[in-house]
Amino acid sequence: MQEQDENSKEIIEDNFEATKKIEVIEKEDTSKDVEKETEKEAEVEKEKDSKSTVELQEEEYNKKKKKKKKIIKIVIIISIILLILLIFSMIFAIINLNSDKIISGVSINGIEMSGLSKEEAKGKLETLLVEKKKKQILLKYNDFETEINPELIEVNYDLDGLVEKAYNTGRDSNIFVNNYSILFTLIGKKDIKVEATFNQEQLEKALQDSSSKLPGAIKESSYYIEEDNLIITKGTPGISIDMEDTTNKIKEILNDITNTNNDYIELKVVDKTPKPIDIDAIYKEVHTEAKDAYYVKDPFQIFPEVNGIDFNVEEAKELLKEDKNEYTIKLTITAPKVTVNEIGTEAFPDRLAHFTTIYDAGNVNRTTNLRLACQKINGKVLMPDEVFSYNKVVGERTIAAGYKEAKIYSAGQVVDGLGGGICQISSTLYNAVLRANLQIVERRNHQFVTSYLPAGRDATVVYGSTDFQFKNTRKYPIRLVANVQNGIATVDIFGIKEDEEYSIELETRTVATLPFSTQYIDDASLEAGQEVVTQKGANGLQTETYIIKSLNGSVVSKSLLTKDTYTPMQKIVKRSTKTAEPAPQPAPEPSNPAPVDPAPAPTPEPEPTSTPQPDPQPSEGN
Repeated sequence: MQEQDENSKEIIEDNFEATKKIEVIEKEDTSKDVEKETEKEAEVEKEKDSKSTVELQEEEYNKKKKKKKKIIKIVIIISIILLILLIFSMIFAIINLNSDKIISGVSINGIEMSGLSKEEAKGKLETLLVEKKKKQILLKYNDFETEINPELIEVNYDLDGLVEKAYNTGRDSNIFVNNYSILFTLIGKKDIKVEATFNQEQLEKALQDSSSKLPGAIKESSYYIEEDNLIITKGTPGISIDMEDTTNKIKEILNDITNTNNDYIELKVVDKTPKPIDIDAIYKEVHTEAKDAYYVKDPFQIFPEVNGIDFNVEEAKELLKEDKNEYTIKLTITAPKVTVNEIGTEAFPDRLAHFTTIYDAGNVNRTTNLRLACQKINGKVLMPDEVFSYNKVVGERTIAAGYKEAKIYSAGQVVDGLGGGICQISSTLYNAVLRANLQIVERRNHQFVTSYLPAGRDATVVYGSTDFQFKNTRKYPIRLVANVQNGIATVDIFGIKEDEEYSIELETRTVATLPFSTQYIDDASLEAGQEVVTQKGANGLQTETYIIKSLNGSVVSKSLLTKDTYTPMQKIVKRSTKTAEPAPQPAPEPSNPAPVDPAPAPTPEPEPTSTPQPDPQPSEGN
C-alpha cells in the first residue's frame, strides 16, 4: 500500500513536471511569436518610414525647384527692367551731356529751373534776389515798430553758385552716378535751398540799436566826470531783444526769396537786469597821475597834459551800498603844470575841419543846453587811436548839471524834455569829424528829419543807450574847439596836416518818401467846426549818404557811408465835438409878392483855420 502511494506520488510529480515543461515551452513559443510579430511590425513601419522620407524629399525637392524657377524669373524680369532703365538713362545722360539746359525736376527754393539755360535761370532768379535785397525787414513789439535794411547788413546771395548747382545736377560725376542723379531727380525731384549771407556784426549792431529803443528797455550802469565829481548812475532792469531768436527769424525771411509779403517779425524779448556797478573797474579806468603836456619835433609828436584823478575806493564801496539811482563820489584832481594850450600853436597848427549849424538864439533854454554841451567838448584832445564818446564827455543831462527843458522827440511826438537840443552839437561834431577824415565808431540817425541838417547828416544821442563815438585815425593828436554864438553852433578840429590830405564831400540821395498820416483828437472846448493843428506832419524818408574823397582836385573814392530811415511825423489835429447848428431855411415866397428893396446878403463867417505852429527844434530823444 505504501508502495502504491509512493508510485502515485511519483506519477503526480512527473505529471506536474511535464505540465510545467509544457507551459515553459508554450511560453517560449508565445514569446517567439510575439517577437516575430513585433519584428514584422517594425519592418512594416520601417518600410512605411522609408517610403514617407522619400516622398517628403521628393516634395521638398519639387518645392525648391519651383522656388528657384520663380526667383530666376524675378531676377530676369528685374534685370530686364534695370537694363531698360539703364539704357534709357544712359541715352538720357548722353543727350543731357550735349544739352545746355538744366535737367527736369530741378528747382531752386521752389522755383522751377527745368529746361532753362544758365543765363535763363540766372535771369529768372536775379530779379527776385535784387527785390529781396531791397525789401525792408520789419520788426514789431506791441506798438513799437522798426526795420532792418538788408543792404545795411550786407545781405548777399550766391546766384552763380545756385545756378551752377542746378546746372551740374546729372553732370558732375561719372555716367553711372549721373544716371542715378537723373533718375532720382526725375522721380523724387530736387529742390536746391537758398542760403543768404549777411554781416553778422552789422546785424547785431542794428538789433542792439533797435533794442535800446524798445519801451522799457534795459539801461546799464554808467558814469561820467562832472568837474571834480565822479557821477555813477545805476542801471535799471528792462527788456532786450532776443538776438538768437530774431536772427533766426531774419534768416528765414531772407532765405524765402519767393515771399513778397511785407510781414512783421514779432520780436521776442527777454528780461534783463543791469550788471552790478564794478567800482574797482571804474577806478582802473579813471585813476591817472598828473602829466604835463609836451611835444617833440623829430618825429613831431604831441603829448597832451593829463589831470591827476584819484578817489577813495573803500569809501565809494560804502556809498554804493545805499539804495540810490545816482551816486556822487568826490574826486581828488591834481592839475598839471603845463597844458597843451600853453605849448603854443605849434602843437595844433592846422585847422583840419570846420562845420556850423544854425539855431534859434531866442530860445533861451535850448541855447543854454547847446552852450553846456560845447563847454564839455571844447579843448578836448584825442591821441592817435583814441576813441571819443559824446555821452562820457558831455555827461548825463540833469538839472544839477544846469540843463534846461526844451523840445525833444519822444514816442513819435515833439515834447518838452530835459537837455533838449544837444543833439544839434553831436550832429555838428559828426559833420566836422567826417570832414577831418576820422573813423566813425558809433552813430545813429534821429527818428525824424531834423530842421538844422538834411537827412543822412545827423547824429542822435540818448544818455545811457545811444552814443556818438569816433576814433582819431590820424598820425597826430587832434584838438576839438566848439562854441555857440549869435545863433551859430561851430565845431573846429585842429591838428597837423599829413602828406596826403583828402578833401571830403557828402552826397545824400532820397531812396523813398514815406507819407505822414493825420491823427484827430476830439476836443470839447473848441467851437463847432473848429480844428486846430497841434503838430505839423512831416514825411519820412529813406536815404543813402555817400562820402566822396578827392586828392589834388581828383576824386579817388566814393563809398556808401550810411543808410538811414526817418519815420513820418504824424500830423495831430484837435477838432470840436460840437455839432454845428443847421442854417435857417428861407420863408416861402407869397404868390404875388410886393416889390421890396433887396436886403443885403449876410456876411459869411470865416472858415475855421489851422493855427500856425512854429517848427519844433529836434533834439535828443531821452
